[in-house]
Amino acid sequence: MSKNVHCELSHFGLIRFFGAESQSFLHNQLTCDVAALESGKSTYGSYCNPKGRVLATFLLWRTGDEFFMQLPSSLREPIQKQISKYILRAKVKVADASPDWTLIGVVGTGAAALVQRVAGGETVIKLPGERYEIAVTRGKDQAILAALASETEKVSPEHWDWLDIRAGVPVILPATQEAFVPQMLNLDLIGGVSLTKGCYPGQEIVARMHYRGTLKQRMYLANVAASDSPQPGDKLYSPDFGEQACGMIVNAARSPEGGSDVLAVIQIASAEKGNVHWKSPSGPMLKLMQLPYSVSAPG
Repeated sequence: MSKNVHCELSHFGLIRFFGAESQSFLHNQLTCDVAALESGKSTYGSYCNPKGRVLATFLLWRTGDEFFMQLPSSLREPIQKQISKYILRAKVKVADASPDWTLIGVVGTGAAALVQRVAGGETVIKLPGERYEIAVTRGKDQAILAALASETEKVSPEHWDWLDIRAGVPVILPATQEAFVPQMLNLDLIGGVSLTKGCYPGQEIVARMHYRGTLKQRMYLANVAASDSPQPGDKLYSPDFGEQACGMIVNAARSPEGGSDVLAVIQIASAEKGNVHWKSPSGPMLKLMQLPYSVSAPG
């Protein structure tokens, strides 16, 4: 992407974790390696149920001794309640940080220098590609937004969703909760799964799938040339599975190049044949595209 654009990421919520045992608590709850996360750094990850099914994906960053979990606003409250059940006597506090922060995305060839110039002392998160997020405390956001508006084009949150899709970064929404294990979403390929850490909910299933090589589905990037927009949770079909679904839409956004780009978890065998259809066996065909990382089965 050549031109610089910015976007207010108002469709995401933030959960703040703080207290002396925040790091160890999160390390024992999430699929990513929280113990290795340094201040000022971020990681993708997921939160699973005991069966290894993903309840939420997120971007997690550390600022000093505090941790911030960014996830869709629609999942912020239920995930905060669910994870809070396991605090028990741990020295950890959890709070909704959404009202206190503004999240701003910036992308383009000049984004790095621009963000460094306008962000001041606010938190900056580097994402795949030429993308950055600024997490700015409310009250200071208007000055940064004004500075960005003078040098970049403002785009919609859907454009940011499209950039996530092109980057191969899955975002679980209510319609897709508990539908996948982390590897199906390629989280092991983008640093969201640690296979060397200790136990966390669903860890045995995640580890078994890796070491026994039983993974039969992966997430792929594709375009659907249709006037209607695919939705998370929509089923996919292929001739080798007949009337039985061979996959599911994870995320979708209108593409500036036409149709909709999607991230879809598909049976590897069906994807390799390339004959996958949206919503019905005779529906629009998915045109598979190259992700920015290699997709392969483990083992």
